[in-house]
Amino acid sequence: MNLTQQTCVPCRGGVAPLEPSSARELLTSTPGWELIDDSGKIRRNFKLNDFATTLAFVNMVGALAEAEGHHPDITFGWGYCNVLFYTHKIKGLHQNDFIMAAKVNELATDAAE
Repeated sequence: MNLTQQTCVPCRGGVAPLEPSSARELLTSTPGWELIDDSGKIRRNFKLNDFATTLAFVNMVGALAEAEGHHPDITFGWGYCNVLFYTHKIKGLHQNDFIMAAKVNELATDAAE
């Protein structure tokens, strides 16, 4: 099933983070994202046209995060937005992180139009 058609499931800890090989495999479904911190986090840096567009994108990501119950670390400024996902409870990556990355990619496509 396509990651964008999935919903995040609550992760309360006690689950092992994804193995690097599994993370690399899921990464193929999230173009533009990169593994960092020994495959413990994923990050993407978005370039946007101006501050207003960037702020609108950040707000869309925030609304998505609230709806899914899975929240990224976001930094942004004029024309850029950096989004970082990992699952805090397990101190590493979970499938939820890739579901969110795929959905954020869709938002970025919408923001660019």
